[in-house]
Amino acid sequence: MTATTPDHRAARQAEIVQALLNCVPAHALLWNAEDTTPYECDGLTAYRQRPLVVCLPETEDQVQAVLRACHRLAVPVVARGAGTGLSGGALPHAMGVTLSLAKFNRILQIDPLARTTRVQCGVRNLAISEAAAAHGLYYAPDPSSQIACTIGGNIAENSGGVHCLKYGLTLHNVLRVRGFTVAGEPVEFGSEALDTPGYDLLAAVIGSEGMLAVTLEATVRLIPKPQLARCIMASFADVRHAGEAVAAVIAAGIIPAGLEMMDKPMTAAVEDFVHAGYDLDAAAILLCESDGTPEEVEEEIGRMSQVLTAAGATKIAVSNSEQERLTFWSGRKNAFPASGRISPDYMCMDSTIPRKRLADILLAIAEMEKKYRLRCVNVFHAGDGNLHPLILFDANDADELHRCELFGADILETSVAMGGTVTGEHGVGVEKLNSMCVQFSAEENAQMLALKNAFDPSGHLNPGKVIPTLNRCAEYGKMLVRAGRIAHPELERF
Repeated sequence: MTATTPDHRAARQAEIVQALLNCVPAHALLWNAEDTTPYECDGLTAYRQRPLVVCLPETEDQVQAVLRACHRLAVPVVARGAGTGLSGGALPHAMGVTLSLAKFNRILQIDPLARTTRVQCGVRNLAISEAAAAHGLYYAPDPSSQIACTIGGNIAENSGGVHCLKYGLTLHNVLRVRGFTVAGEPVEFGSEALDTPGYDLLAAVIGSEGMLAVTLEATVRLIPKPQLARCIMASFADVRHAGEAVAAVIAAGIIPAGLEMMDKPMTAAVEDFVHAGYDLDAAAILLCESDGTPEEVEEEIGRMSQVLTAAGATKIAVSNSEQERLTFWSGRKNAFPASGRISPDYMCMDSTIPRKRLADILLAIAEMEKKYRLRCVNVFHAGDGNLHPLILFDANDADELHRCELFGADILETSVAMGGTVTGEHGVGVEKLNSMCVQFSAEENAQMLALKNAFDPSGHLNPGKVIPTLNRCAEYGKMLVRAGRIAHPELERF
């Protein structure tokens, strides 16, 4: 009898459920198919797997007991927040426990003098700013899913958002993380003080995709709400001028609060959805925001307008009210749901490139659309070169799914060839495992695995994610050779 037979699965499930009933109340355990199916995927819906058991603990003691029981039984554990991730980071293990931390949703303390707040991992990103608003403060990282995504998930993926250019990613806004190791041992990273002794393990845990520890609590930095914010919407007749304009703004010594780009197909999709007044004739649109005192904003808006005009902007509009500013941003914030209205499914890539190559990658993606016979709409954190191409496809068509996967890999690996990386904020998960073989050598992947082993020697915490095996990389290399995809130096070792 193997681990894949129904009898073995049923026996293992019964063993795990019995053990976990000693850790949590019966209502906190799900194992019937109709109950566990909602947990079979995260925001990357192309890949699905029902977990053996779903556990929803309500206290830290319960989490610790669950982890200890799973460790004793050698059961894989996948921690899950709101399930909004886009790389399959919360994809369940077929023979494991999905540990849902959704009930850890309390804001524990707000310290307006220190400008910090202590929150449980299941607190929604936007809820932090809503709670801090009474003190004139807010939490800066603002991913588009902020209405639903949790701080624990943000920490796992090192999430950014449209204002990350000026205010930083999650990494730059989290002071302390507390939780448990896979064996149920308490662990804490960082501190509320200026610095901590020893290695900077906080930076290792943030962005580790649930591979090193289970986060239960975080202390995050709050910043004062700006007195004023205004947004420029600039149109460009071609993507080359738009890309050069992004580089020109940064070269002028301006760090906008937000600097985002949308191409023409994406603009059309979001305009039909939110009616923000976007220029539908433009090949690309830039959204450039300034915030601060009224005097600072006035001066910076003027400078940015001059730079954008000199870079070839065909039309410039500046928000004259807070409502108009929010309207400008509404399309960008709703890019994903807007794409869902025009296609049965989409796969969102997340590579980064140097800012000066924005036009090059857009033109390359346009050629890939012809090659793979699929549409792609593009939205970018243009200021820091973080791409979010959304490949449109039908997951019910196996051939379309296959072409979509090849299309996505091509985007990632072309980004690497242009001097970029395979992920900026969505993480590797299961989606980008093959592309990790292109980004990193076998020795580099081995070093990452060694770090995981230091925290999780048994390899049971979110297994099979992020770090590819040598065999996987070897097989992927053979596939690239067969497909004639050895196109740049990073692939030559295959």
